[in-house]
Amino acid sequence: MLGNFQYYNPTKLYFGKDALEGLGIELSRYGKNVLLVYGGGSVKKNGIYDKVVKILKQHGKTVFEDGGVMPNPTVEKVREGCERARNAHADLILAVGGGSVCDYAKAVSVSEHCKEDFWQKYFIDFDEPTCEIVPVGCVLTMVGTGSEMNGGSVITNHGQKLKIGHVFGDSVFPKFSVLNPEFTYTVPRYQMISGIYDIMSHILEQYFSGTDDNTSDYIMEGLLRSLIHSAEIAVKNPEDYEARSNIMWIATWALNTLVAKGKTTDWMVHMLGQAVAAHTDATHGMTLAAVSLPYYRHILPYGVQKFARYAVNVWGVCAEGKTEEQTALEGLAAMEEWMKKIGLVMNLKELGANKEMLDGIVKSTVVMTGGYKVLSAQEIYGILEKSL
Repeated sequence: MLGNFQYYNPTKLYFGKDALEGLGIELSRYGKNVLLVYGGGSVKKNGIYDKVVKILKQHGKTVFEDGGVMPNPTVEKVREGCERARNAHADLILAVGGGSVCDYAKAVSVSEHCKEDFWQKYFIDFDEPTCEIVPVGCVLTMVGTGSEMNGGSVITNHGQKLKIGHVFGDSVFPKFSVLNPEFTYTVPRYQMISGIYDIMSHILEQYFSGTDDNTSDYIMEGLLRSLIHSAEIAVKNPEDYEARSNIMWIATWALNTLVAKGKTTDWMVHMLGQAVAAHTDATHGMTLAAVSLPYYRHILPYGVQKFARYAVNVWGVCAEGKTEEQTALEGLAAMEEWMKKIGLVMNLKELGANKEMLDGIVKSTVVMTGGYKVLSAQEIYGILEKSL
């Protein structure tokens, strides 16, 4: 039964091959100074940087650059970004890149004018900003995180061995996002596949919670079926526009807060994966892939009806003559086969983790309470051990 909730998403999207025209439309709403945020420089190699800068200059903007955002943005990099934003007197932060760049831009947007330590305030105490927030816009070049249409920001503190996400309120959502599927064509295969699994994991984190007849679950089953189909096409032909556009659109709807309504949501796979990344700096989607099946097999007995439904409605498992547990396990086996088929990393050893790290990873894991089982430290260790 759906409870009471409010839904509002303030992000305006421009989608399709001509989506970049939307950037020019939006720029008139902001002042002269733009902090242009991007990653390691791939946007310069593939020509997207030049296209964006041309539009910015055509609209009379003064461009200040903040490049070098890493895949797991760090506390130190955010502090550097805040200094750049202050020096630029930024009226707009424009993130050109994937989810990490968008996440980073949001962290800078709420921290530039913050008088307190931003890490403590936002990522330890999970406070909302009380200072001025610099508006953010996104030009997306890699899909997976859904950061283009939500308030999420994940930042890594290597000194504390923590990778923590804060889901800010709608005042921190990007004001606009430009989504051209063709901009994702040059993403390396490993990163594309990692992003695909990040999308799947976002949906599953919300799906595997609750026992009611919830409309959100029906929506998520459709999103999952579309993702599974399109991913197989994209892996064979990364420039299949239909497949890449479907994946991009699914990624946005997977985490723009819509399907979470009426759900308690789980998020333990992300907590496990982020803890692993805090110790290894491994690629986000791959850490999720490595821990997912051991985690789901562990909690399956506590949510067996939903896992059986998942097997039937998403993977097409025939339930006739089988127990719910048998059906559910067959669904996870089908999921495992698909994960291997598209080339995901299936264990933590490949990501640089080892048994000696497990105690530290357990300590870095935030325990969530919205799923089918609240894990003990001993259970977390066991799941991680099976993930090796």
